Amino acid sequence: MNLRLTIRNKLFLATLLILFISYAILIQTTVTSINTSLEDNLAKELAENLRYAKDQYFSRAEHLKYALLLPASAQTVQERVRRMDRVWLQETARRWKTSLPFAEPFLFVDPQLKVIAGDGESVPENVRELAPIVERALREKRPVSATELVSDRFLCSAGVRDFCSRPPYRDGSVMMITVVVPVLAEGGEALGAIVAGEVIDRDVKQPAGTQEIFGKQVVVAVIRGNRLAPAGVNPAFPYPAAIAPDILDKLERGQSFGGDVTIGGTAYKTAISPLTNSRGDYVGSLYVALSRDDFKGIIGDSLRNILVSAVIGIVLTFLTAFHVARRLTMPLNALAGGVRQIENGDLRQRVEVTTADEVGELGEAFNRMARSLEERDRTIRATAREQAELNRKLQEMNEHLEENVSERTTALQMEMGRLEAILTGMAEGIAVTDREGKVILFNPAAQRIFEMVPPRVMGHTLEELCAGGEFCALADYVRTMKETDDLTPRRDVEMSMKGKKLTISLSPFCDQGGALAGVVMSVRDVTGEEDVDRVKTEFISTVSHELKTPLTSIKGSLQYIHDRGKGFGGMEGELLSVCLRNTDRLIRLVNDILDIARIESGRLEFVPEPQEVRALVTHSIEELAGYALEHDVAVENRCGQDLPPIYGDQDRLVQVLTNLLSNAIKFSPRGERVVVTAERTANYVAISVGDRGREILWSDRGKLFKKFQLLDNSDRRQHGGTGLGLAICKEIVEHHHGRIFYNEGTGGGNVFTFTVPVYEEQS
Repeated sequence: MNLRLTIRNKLFLATLLILFISYAILIQTTVTSINTSLEDNLAKELAENLRYAKDQYFSRAEHLKYALLLPASAQTVQERVRRMDRVWLQETARRWKTSLPFAEPFLFVDPQLKVIAGDGESVPENVRELAPIVERALREKRPVSATELVSDRFLCSAGVRDFCSRPPYRDGSVMMITVVVPVLAEGGEALGAIVAGEVIDRDVKQPAGTQEIFGKQVVVAVIRGNRLAPAGVNPAFPYPAAIAPDILDKLERGQSFGGDVTIGGTAYKTAISPLTNSRGDYVGSLYVALSRDDFKGIIGDSLRNILVSAVIGIVLTFLTAFHVARRLTMPLNALAGGVRQIENGDLRQRVEVTTADEVGELGEAFNRMARSLEERDRTIRATAREQAELNRKLQEMNEHLEENVSERTTALQMEMGRLEAILTGMAEGIAVTDREGKVILFNPAAQRIFEMVPPRVMGHTLEELCAGGEFCALADYVRTMKETDDLTPRRDVEMSMKGKKLTISLSPFCDQGGALAGVVMSVRDVTGEEDVDRVKTEFISTVSHELKTPLTSIKGSLQYIHDRGKGFGGMEGELLSVCLRNTDRLIRLVNDILDIARIESGRLEFVPEPQEVRALVTHSIEELAGYALEHDVAVENRCGQDLPPIYGDQDRLVQVLTNLLSNAIKFSPRGERVVVTAERTANYVAISVGDRGREILWSDRGKLFKKFQLLDNSDRRQHGGTGLGLAICKEIVEHHHGRIFYNEGTGGGNVFTFTVPVYEEQS
């Protein structure tokens, strides 16, 4: 009785101590993790909100640009602009305004920046206020869009009547997203331009759209100069009256700002991104803020839940401990009685086992011990009979072994016959040497390739055959293997002989001691294959060039129909989207094929210059920002600032990075992260792109950097692809005297790494 009470008391004290320590640690870690999670959630939501706000800000400019691009290239519009047909152009501008009601104004201008016609009753004499962006579009002969500051007077004269009677801003100007599309003749002559814009100060849809997506606690505003624009913001939230001078200084230098501010007595985490005009000058900012109040209640709720759980857990644990202590002492008493019976010589004694814990295992062990003692005598008496049975089985096994040896010998002879038939019928030449370098096998295909009969080769060393002018390169390779004990296979060794171009692979084989026992040489005549490959490359290049022009026209037409097709039903719109996606896919395929053809033919130009690694990575990530957002994958730049500059072609290195990043984003699960790192290795900088997708199978890794090779993984085949991206990356990296390779990620995933030489300044 005292023993059971002692065990029970010890169990209660141990349980009490464990509960106290466990719940103290739980409360501490929970509070810490909630605070950390609060900061992480705020930072993540702020980044998503700012990214979405920027996408919303620039989306209409892109829409307006693409909507005007196709009409600007129409021959009718070009002819009317050349003739300065004001009536026809004015009517056309009004029709376009009906299709694009958010755009105001619409103006046709000549190369001297004089206004030909517009969508309003009145038009300004010229567009000198927008001279930089118009001149840039005419000079570069491509559409240009930027945020520009224009005066109320200019908008009023352009037919935007809202700005004719309202009080002007302090500086008399407003922000307008301006799009300029040049009108070019067939020979490239600039006939004029189409100028359109959207006044940002009147845009109330962007903040409402952002709050509809991310919630009413999101504050979104457009900032002109260092003050908020008077319209286009949510009046339900307080805003700062002006931007602080130190923040404004960073924005004017093109840098974003993020930090904590207090607005109207409420703590906000804010982010401000600068907006620049066509000359790169600062004109305004995008302002996004998130309130912390919505997250603080989580800590209080979690603490209350932990305390309630702790009380319930303590009560249940004490009840369980009492029951376990009682259940533990009863089988121990039964075991003690069983041991006393064994001591008295009763080997048939057994105890009843009713639990599956350690005490139950002890009872099972006691029963096994008793059975073992009881069966020991029977085992000794049966040993003689078992020994006789064992001798009989050994005799049968010996006879069976002799039969197997005879069968194996016959099978080996048949296998050797099949091997000889295979070697004789192979189209690829096979030659085998022994450890002394003498040729012991020379199949008919090798005889045809080398134009030598077996008596001239069999039994002779490669050095002896080299005296006749052949096999010299092979003799050097075999001699190096033997002298350096380097048993690494040599693949695709090229050799020319008697007007033929041969590719030879050398595979050494070893004896039981690991020493070189001979070399197997596989010979292939690739003279005809190179001619076929050259013709194939020229054919692919020609066909790709012929496909690119009609595909570009098809895409422009489909894009125009898709943008103008608001009246289409669900099926028609979906079919247009499918056509656009497949057209983009064909254009990417043609571009990849053209790049491969140019690289293989040596016609792809490279302009190497010193490059900053972090800037290249940042540029590549920005190009794929929308693609990453679509796949819900975050891309993180972990390249350090202290990396040395590298020497390479910027466009081609960005092409390699965007290709690797797009693959990593495409095959990463939603919500995961792609990380870009870089480090210096000797005279190279190694840049790595790691993802958390499914690892590439061993059987597929040999295909990674080959042309037109798609992996067999079902999930990768569902994403599609051309099978050219990694092959292009390999060619570009090797042209930079670097290399590209694949590794498994630490803890899963995939890592692609390529090296680029460090730029060494010449003294």
